[in-house]
Amino acid sequence: MKIIHKRIYITLIFILLLISGLGARLVQLQLVSTESFTDKKINLIEGSVKQRTQEMVVDDGRGKFEDKNGQSLTSITHNRLVLFPFLEKMKWPVQQVSEIVGMQPKELTNRLANAKTPVIITKELSHAQVEKINALKVPGVFGIPLKDERPVPLAEHLIGLEAQSKQIIEEKYSDKLKNGAIKLTTPVGISGMQRAFDEFLLPEQESKLLYHVDRLGGPMFGIDVKYTGTANPYYPVSVRTTLDLSAQELVENTLNHYKLKDGGAVLIDIKNNKVIAMASRPSINKKDPFKKQNGSDSVENRLLTPQTPGSIFKTVTAAAALEQNKIQPSLTYNCDKSIYGNNVEEDHQKGQLTFEESFAQSCNATFAQLAKEMIISNPNILEQYADKLGLIQPVGWTGDVFHFEHFKQFLGETSGRVWTNAREKKVPNAVAQTAIGQLDVKVTPLAVANMMATIARGGEKKQVKAVDTLEYKNNTSLYTFKEHELKGDTINKATAASMQQLLKGVVQSEKGTGRRFQTLPYEVAGKSGTAEINVKDDIVNKWFAGYFPADDPKYAMVVVDLNTKSAISPTNSVFYDIVKGMYDLNTR
Repeated sequence: MKIIHKRIYITLIFILLLISGLGARLVQLQLVSTESFTDKKINLIEGSVKQRTQEMVVDDGRGKFEDKNGQSLTSITHNRLVLFPFLEKMKWPVQQVSEIVGMQPKELTNRLANAKTPVIITKELSHAQVEKINALKVPGVFGIPLKDERPVPLAEHLIGLEAQSKQIIEEKYSDKLKNGAIKLTTPVGISGMQRAFDEFLLPEQESKLLYHVDRLGGPMFGIDVKYTGTANPYYPVSVRTTLDLSAQELVENTLNHYKLKDGGAVLIDIKNNKVIAMASRPSINKKDPFKKQNGSDSVENRLLTPQTPGSIFKTVTAAAALEQNKIQPSLTYNCDKSIYGNNVEEDHQKGQLTFEESFAQSCNATFAQLAKEMIISNPNILEQYADKLGLIQPVGWTGDVFHFEHFKQFLGETSGRVWTNAREKKVPNAVAQTAIGQLDVKVTPLAVANMMATIARGGEKKQVKAVDTLEYKNNTSLYTFKEHELKGDTINKATAASMQQLLKGVVQSEKGTGRRFQTLPYEVAGKSGTAEINVKDDIVNKWFAGYFPADDPKYAMVVVDLNTKSAISPTNSVFYDIVKGMYDLNTR
């Protein structure tokens, strides 16, 4: 008998311990670890709410990128009809709704069949249709504006990508993660301006439509569909870029039309040095953005990375020769010779040319000879003038923004170069190659566009902007990016005026390399360039850089086709069509 009692006591103690353990576990679940359960930091309250609600995210709450007129660059807003799943189990005025949206009632009911999440009817609605639908005040039936990603991305390399990144959040936002302001699943900027402006763009709160459900997924009647969203009048912030949506679409469509595979185009407003349009190729591989393409990540902006410029660099050699008084108007140069003094092939012979004719027809021998003469007295002459024209240092906007020192609008922009080995300055053949933009010379297409803008402005150097302001949700200004001068010396006004005439001659001359552009409605001034990349396989970089209208400069532009064959490159066609397109946009 005593043994039985003892067993009963042990069993009761075990049951009490088990109940105590379950009670402690319940306290932990409901009171202690409700928002941070286990080492995975699971939010039990949030999970419970999710079990009892169905929701549709209307806006993720992240800041947006807009063009200079306030139009979204990343999304298109469409008015849509949204139907919630519980409508299938209740009587609702489907006939009336179908008449408003211009669809058959059966189409709507079929879409609701067995739906577990809100159904978006993709047919676009007018504002009047939206008003009529919402005037019905039917629970679960809404006409709302929804944002869709643009089918063809605009300025995707410049704007960049956002994605979930545990590494970035833990490295940059550990404090925000600890206090619950963001989660490990919160998207962050991983490239371009999405990354540069990420701290301004982080979401405060998503905007949602949601309704509560019972355990079977049906509506808990008496509880209407609710809208939840941030009531903060300041967030999310918008990044008001300098881009012009119409110009950006023109550039993107032109590059796509001519199937330019590697390179891109950049268009700058000369007066204020703002980027109007920028498009890089190849397009970003969204599935694997950091996968190498042609030796570079697909997210790499080709307009911000140094490329071999070829004859584009003759602009630097010419400016140096003009400012150093090395030009004699009556003197001619033997353009039947190569930069090494050998005879060139007959179909490339140009005869005796003056300095102006040499620039227009891009005679290599002339600029090789001038560089050899100048470098004797000043070994640093070429890099000095490359710097005066803004080709060596990064040209994108940099400055202190709040607590960010040396904030950069153009992440990934790197410096150009003229020489990699100073000893080459004493080697005549190396000097000759450098003078025509070969050997070790590399410059970014953005810097080349900025050089053209600098010349067009008479030698005034400025940093290039891609963003004008950061704006609060209520349209008030958070920060304005003021114009900054580009540091360092520049060419004088007389040299700039002479360079303007040389650049015009490239197009206006009967044998100029840019004579094709004579038929454009805007007069063009500019310089062509063909840089040898792989002589054996005839691989080149093909450029055209310039500004227009030539007598009243408004736009500077660079088009570059990288790692291509000169005979098939669409560079000039792309430049031509963009100039014509800009004329049409400005006169329509």
